[in-house]
Amino acid sequence: MEKKQTYQRKERTDIIYGVHSVIEAIKADRELNKILIQKGIQKEIFNELRDALQGKHFQLQFVPAQKIDSLTSGNHQGVVAFVTPIEYQNIESLIDQLLEEGKKPTILVLDRITDVRNFGAIARTAECEGVDAILIPSRGSALVSSDAMKASAGALNRIPVCKTVDLKNSLFYIQQSGLRLVACTEKSAVPLYEVNLRGSVAIIMGSEEDGITQDLINMADIKAKIPMRGNISSLNVGVAAGMVLYEKLRQEIYG
Repeated sequence: MEKKQTYQRKERTDIIYGVHSVIEAIKADRELNKILIQKGIQKEIFNELRDALQGKHFQLQFVPAQKIDSLTSGNHQGVVAFVTPIEYQNIESLIDQLLEEGKKPTILVLDRITDVRNFGAIARTAECEGVDAILIPSRGSALVSSDAMKASAGALNRIPVCKTVDLKNSLFYIQQSGLRLVACTEKSAVPLYEVNLRGSVAIIMGSEEDGITQDLINMADIKAKIPMRGNISSLNVGVAAGMVLYEKLRQEIYG
């Protein structure tokens, strides 16, 4: 009789597991998307990890043991961290650099986009349309993961992605640097094609669930909506982002 082949799970390359390995990654300022902590983890291990996280802004998620077991067969001690495949940049420094170079930056701001495939597809469109950087919040948002990289068809290796702990403050800095904030929202009465998108702008796209945060809408210099005739009241955010970015490029090329 032939022996049954046993299935051996291929270990993931985008994670770090074990409390000491994760703590060393934190101390070394490695780029981590999020840290999973097993519910009911040993108090000593949790305290050690908590001390290392003081003053840091990593996304933490408490999950059942089965979730962590499904990620690795190694001795994880109830702690797994996801490593980002890119290095996030600082939006304030990047804006300063772009302006010093004499550019008229186009920044795409994604307010709480949670679907990694949407995020990746938007990044692909942004790169094709000449966007200078993507800005995302560090919490409540899809981050750059292996799935997002695949969906972007490599665009996330080419376009800078900036992560901020305070999106409102970062947008204020962008605004004070001379960029107009454009909020793409169905709450506006102004159709997109009547808005001047030429020059230095930061285009804000909202979450799949409830659009742009009201505080950010209130900050915007321009509010515009994509005209629609159908009965469904909203577009997929990836499609909407493509339409807005194309309209900006169309205006700059064809007037």
